[in-house]
Amino acid sequence: MHVMESAMVAPVEDIITEALIDRVVRTFYASVQTDPQLGPIFAARITNWDAHLNRMCAFWSSVLLMSGRYHGQPMQLHQGLPVDARHFDRWLELFAQTARSICPPVAAEQFVSRAERIAESLELGIAASRGGWLRKGERLAPASADSA
Repeated sequence: MHVMESAMVAPVEDIITEALIDRVVRTFYASVQTDPQLGPIFAARITNWDAHLNRMCAFWSSVLLMSGRYHGQPMQLHQGLPVDARHFDRWLELFAQTARSICPPVAAEQFVSRAERIAESLELGIAASRGGWLRKGERLAPASADSA
């Protein structure tokens, strides 16, 4: 029996490690901090970036490796943010660029597909917290001055 080594691919569970998650998270948030659209939103709320990055590494470890390291409530943390669909789109754009520039393709797609589902969930939750509901295909509108 001959096995083509080039056709062998490690399972994604063997590719995504805590070290890879750490690298993706830190690289991504470095780009967020300098982004004209997202940077000010984060800068107004995050005073301890080391603590935030450690929390985000724990979050992504829990999401991708099912490590159980994260024990927060992301929906509550995001509900009061002055964000709309444009911010989610930019966040996903930067996240996908980061994951695809660092990770092997199969791992990058795991990061990106999870990020897309998380963004959709947060967008729906924020809309609900503002007293509205998004139907299929609808996106989060900017917060009105009285709800921000």
